[in-house]
Amino acid sequence: MRIPDHIRRHLVTLLPGRDDVRALPRTWRRDVLAGLTVGVVALPLALAFGVSSGMGAAAGLVTAIVAGVVAAVFGGSNVQVSGPTGAMAVILAPIVAAHGPHAVVVISILAGLILVAAGVLRLGRVAVYIPWPVIEGFTAGIAIIIALQQVPFALDVRTPAGHSPLVAAGEAISAARPPEALIALGMTVAVVVIIELLRAWRATFPGALLAVIAATLVAEASGLGIARIGELPASLPAPSIPLVDPAVLPTLLSPALAVAVLAAIESLLSARVAAGMAPTGRVLPDREVFGQGLASIASGIFGGMPATGAIARTAVAVRAGARTRLAAIVHALLLLGVVAFGSGLAGRIPMAALAGVLVATTLHMVDLAQVRELLRISRGTAITFAVTIVCTVALDLITAVEVGVVLAAFFALRALAATTSVTREPLPGPAQAGDDHIAVLRLEGSLFFGAADKVMEDIAGSEAWVVVLRFSKLEMLDPTGAHRLTELIDLLEARGATVIIKGLRGRHGRVAERAGVLQALRDPEHVFTDLPAAVAHARSHVARQLAGEPVPPRP
Repeated sequence: MRIPDHIRRHLVTLLPGRDDVRALPRTWRRDVLAGLTVGVVALPLALAFGVSSGMGAAAGLVTAIVAGVVAAVFGGSNVQVSGPTGAMAVILAPIVAAHGPHAVVVISILAGLILVAAGVLRLGRVAVYIPWPVIEGFTAGIAIIIALQQVPFALDVRTPAGHSPLVAAGEAISAARPPEALIALGMTVAVVVIIELLRAWRATFPGALLAVIAATLVAEASGLGIARIGELPASLPAPSIPLVDPAVLPTLLSPALAVAVLAAIESLLSARVAAGMAPTGRVLPDREVFGQGLASIASGIFGGMPATGAIARTAVAVRAGARTRLAAIVHALLLLGVVAFGSGLAGRIPMAALAGVLVATTLHMVDLAQVRELLRISRGTAITFAVTIVCTVALDLITAVEVGVVLAAFFALRALAATTSVTREPLPGPAQAGDDHIAVLRLEGSLFFGAADKVMEDIAGSEAWVVVLRFSKLEMLDPTGAHRLTELIDLLEARGATVIIKGLRGRHGRVAERAGVLQALRDPEHVFTDLPAAVAHARSHVARQLAGEPVPPRP
């Protein structure tokens, strides 16, 4: 069977092409340097997010390496750096607690298949319609959750799996015992301070790595008995397809869909941010979703976790000079070198030090200037932002996004309804006898389900003998608005008034005709494109009524 040309062209855009490497001869040196820089930054984050998700530090490294290469080759951004992220760790932690690490490997593959299908079906652009206050709200909520997840590590306390981060943090504080808890807390705070001081000195400096190295050396030299990462693999695991119990598979589909949605949102957001930082080429949303899907599938096959584009690491790469996909590939190869030659040393890193890395990360996940700007815009925007944060922390990310989008839509529709109005206009030309029995009503804005009742009430109160409805300024007419308009015409005509329609544009005319608006008129000729002609016809009606002629009945 021959594939249609438009489908074939779309499938070609999802695959690597010459444009991906066109700039390499000019930029490869900067790309290699940027890749090494972001690799150094990514090492402690990959370890920390792996631990935070419940999958373990090894899974974080595997994800950063395998998904980092696959997403770099197949993704829709030239500079996107992919791997484990805080948002994904937040959504995976309860899945690990409920189903175990093996289930996350399956979910990674399932979510990857969903994303690949989304890219093929051109659904990549759907994820960009999430409103700004919702994005900022769930980002702030994720930052709070990540910080709460670090409390047990910062106090060197083990808490039962499966509890919400807020509950687990409370239990850790209750179970903390000095001096061990104070030592671990001091290390966490020290790591945060070192990272922030180095960030203030030079933003691209690998402060997280230096802070972790310093904390590890102190722990080793002083023989501190605090929790460490533990043994890491000296090579990548062999690829394998996980065995899935068919009875369990339906229970994993919903988490897989949630992971896929989050991966699409975070990756597209990261790619858009990177595109705005430097001339790195345009972002292809469908290809980005497709590439992230392949990355999650590959990560799952190697025993890793779902991956997404990482905003912080991508931004570091761009600021370090990255312009092509080579930078992300070099970043992954550097991490592979750590696995091959430094896994023993990495396993001695204290968990309290990784907690400090993640706490420092949360401090820069939300742009306070943008939040202040957001809160000043309107009460509805502020409410949407706050409710999204609360739902993210108290419920889960997907529910938070759903609630936030519904709230944002509600406030947007309310604002749109407020722009809809009915205004009575003076009749054109010299005044004539009976003009006070004619009402020319101009509808402006959008006649949709959110504003239809208010507009119809304003018009229904008219006591004119002839009502001329001007639609030339109407921007939108939806089926509900058209249906209510039909009911209004029936009401006015039943009361003896004659309704004339002027300026019903083509796209509105089709909706009006299907909803019965035109059929409700007393006469099919009561539809005009010119206002003077409509008013002249209205005056002839009034003149006949003033002369004592009865109003002709409706057909």
